[in-house]
Amino acid sequence: MSRYLIREQDIEGYSPANHHGTVNKRLISQANVGARHMEVVLGTLEKGGGALPHAHPGMEQACYLLAGTAEVEMEGECFSMQPGDTCFFPEDVMHIFRVTSETPVRLLVIYSPPYGENPARVRRP
Repeated sequence: MSRYLIREQDIEGYSPANHHGTVNKRLISQANVGARHMEVVLGTLEKGGGALPHAHPGMEQACYLLAGTAEVEMEGECFSMQPGDTCFFPEDVMHIFRVTSETPVRLLVIYSPPYGENPARVRRP
């Protein structure tokens, strides 16, 4: 098997800080494929789950919704997401993510530069 092929079932899940009802799997990272400038995470958020208000200093984030529905708040704007939608969080902008569906949300989260759950890379109100 290629060291550049990642299978979801081979990645251990973790519960990220500042989130509830969430299990993430770091698909692309420095640790598994040597990525230095980006990180890709697969998130599964249960009904009622989500992210509390937070921002990422010096880091951009994009979320692509694979399944379920969600609501996002950012800079006084609130919008709903459905499968196939992508949202972008500019660096250092507070945002909130909430599951609104009866079924779990699955989404891809892309960070640049990589987040790696580094406490220095998150700011809470």
